[in-house]
Amino acid sequence: MNTDPTVDREDARREFRQLLERFPSVTVLSHIRPDPDAIGSSLGVYHLLKKLGKRVEIANASREIPRTLDFLKGYEKIKRKMDYKDSLIVSCDCGSLDRLGFEGLEGRTIVNLDHHLSNSRFGTLNIVDPTAVSTSEVAFRLFEGWLPIGKESAEAFYAALISDTRHFTTSNVTAETFTLARSLIEQGADPATIAQMMLQRRSLASLRILGKALESLRLYADAQVAIMRISREDLAATGATAGDLDGVVDYARSLVTVEIAALVVEMKSETKVSLRSKGTDLLPLAKAFGGGGHREAAGFELPGHVSDQVIEDLLQCIENEGVLTKR
Repeated sequence: MNTDPTVDREDARREFRQLLERFPSVTVLSHIRPDPDAIGSSLGVYHLLKKLGKRVEIANASREIPRTLDFLKGYEKIKRKMDYKDSLIVSCDCGSLDRLGFEGLEGRTIVNLDHHLSNSRFGTLNIVDPTAVSTSEVAFRLFEGWLPIGKESAEAFYAALISDTRHFTTSNVTAETFTLARSLIEQGADPATIAQMMLQRRSLASLRILGKALESLRLYADAQVAIMRISREDLAATGATAGDLDGVVDYARSLVTVEIAALVVEMKSETKVSLRSKGTDLLPLAKAFGGGGHREAAGFELPGHVSDQVIEDLLQCIENEGVLTKR
């Protein structure tokens, strides 16, 4: 496992074990408005730490977490608050401290597990591998050969893996990715059941909000850029929640001429932008607005309901950065 240049696999594991010995309890966290990699990775780590006999809690600050993952063991254990005051913090799939959404984390001892290139390395121990296809891969490599992964963690890690690779279709998928998938299946993950639970249980609201998004689709830059917009009124009319928006932006990316797709969503008090590409590096765009992510999947959030201005600024940034020519 490639980690930060200052931390190799064995050093990371040794330092992690030393930290675990120092603390009587562990709090496993993931980023606000979590995706399946965040929840799957944190649940997988949660089960493995329980095997060590640790006192473990798992929490996420968001009001809503992906309902499609409710089949994973331990899902019901995820709380919206932290109860342990002196625990070791294990952060999963989070790029910066503020994205965990909890106050009072400054000064706490934190193990930072992630695979985002834009990660700010906010942890006491940073185990960050940008070459990994998911944070669940980073977590799996950390525990591999140390503890039996087991069915519960294997299922959680596999759900995270297929989500972040868009079912093995992203450009960073390699032969090693399928070796990882095989290992998780051998540990008890059922690929057919997990795929069915994640793909074939959509809500009616998710289909209605997809229709609203497709109606809003506009093309720019000689049809190389597609932007969809969802307003607060659209969300209210369809009853859709943040979880119902998962995968919507990919419909815009699927157009034959499109290189960059964006979904602009007016949430309760902020505007959220999801970016996808077919190879174009999106990180310069996301970082220009204070966001981050991956080369082909990134995003950012801005306070207020500023979708009109965001679209204008995003198009200008695409032109200024020249990202469409940097393939």
